[in-house]
Amino acid sequence: QRELCPSENRLTLMENHACEQEIERLLDRRKRLRSGPPYSPISLETLIEGTRSLLKKELDRPFAIDNPRWLSGGTSKLQMAFDLTWTKPGSRQVTEGMVLRMEPAESLVETSRWREFELVRKLEGRLPLPIAHWMDPEAAHFPYPALIYSMVEGVTTPSTAQERVSGMGLNFGPKLRPILADQFIRDIAILHTIDPALLELESFDLPQSPAQAAEWQINWWERVWNEDYVSDVPLVHVAINWLRKNLPAGDRLSIVHGDFRNGNFLFREADGEITAWLDWELAHIGDRHEDLAYLLQHSYGHYAEDGKTYLVCGLTDRADFLKRYEEATGLPVDPATLKFYEVLNLFKCAAITRGTSPRIMIGGKCHQDTVI
Repeated sequence: QRELCPSENRLTLMENHACEQEIERLLDRRKRLRSGPPYSPISLETLIEGTRSLLKKELDRPFAIDNPRWLSGGTSKLQMAFDLTWTKPGSRQVTEGMVLRMEPAESLVETSRWREFELVRKLEGRLPLPIAHWMDPEAAHFPYPALIYSMVEGVTTPSTAQERVSGMGLNFGPKLRPILADQFIRDIAILHTIDPALLELESFDLPQSPAQAAEWQINWWERVWNEDYVSDVPLVHVAINWLRKNLPAGDRLSIVHGDFRNGNFLFREADGEITAWLDWELAHIGDRHEDLAYLLQHSYGHYAEDGKTYLVCGLTDRADFLKRYEEATGLPVDPATLKFYEVLNLFKCAAITRGTSPRIMIGGKCHQDTVI
């Protein structure tokens, strides 16, 4: 029981290590709410009423909500799809598909709906994205913070492929691979060459350097680990110490998606066109190598039909991917910096899977017990 209810010293240990203001706010809020009731099933009727309440505030003309239904995917969020008949600004009345994303009682990763909403809006027109319409970041209308996106056509998995948890090991097949690989590399190159300062993001803090951005990430996830672990793992602290001693200087700041990989984009199976990049909740301003190290993880790829060639995110081999990335961005990939972010990403995975997952499972805080 003492381990499940951490001491005050353990809970406050990381408060002296600064991270972004919005992240600190979220973590403080989570700590205040952690002793609250466990997750209880939320009905579609509750979400419909919340949607209606939010839209009454946001829209000045009548609207109708039809065909509400649960949407699969979104391991750490509850998702409802629905049809909205409304009058768009400067347009006639239309009926469009929408998606509501809402947090459970406690999420696998604690993230900001405001940041997700703002960044997707700022990147509109630069990348294939859903339209972010409305948000409820403080849960004024829903049981928990939420936002509403437009529905985008497309699939995450080819109809011929085996469904994989969270896209891990997803096989697109020889025909789709080169088509998707071209767009995958194109889009991550676009994202990483945008100057974050020009986006004027209110919900993101702009670090002074890539090294400071990395330190903020370490602080964030070390605090998560120390507040969440049920059973401590000494190797995690070895990793934290190594990361602090090996902060890379970096050469520029970029928008980092934080979860850029297969399974997190939609595409049309008929022609292979990527229609939307999803799951921006972990996005932040940092070093591009963080995204690269993340998508290069073996858990997201698989071996080609020859049994020898490992395909990054099921698309192309590592050497080809990095070569084409450098050509598309005009930016080098530094092996030492890449190694640092491989360790950082594994540390984050440890914090989520060995720290947060057991705690919210024991506390009954999430809607996807089996996956968690």
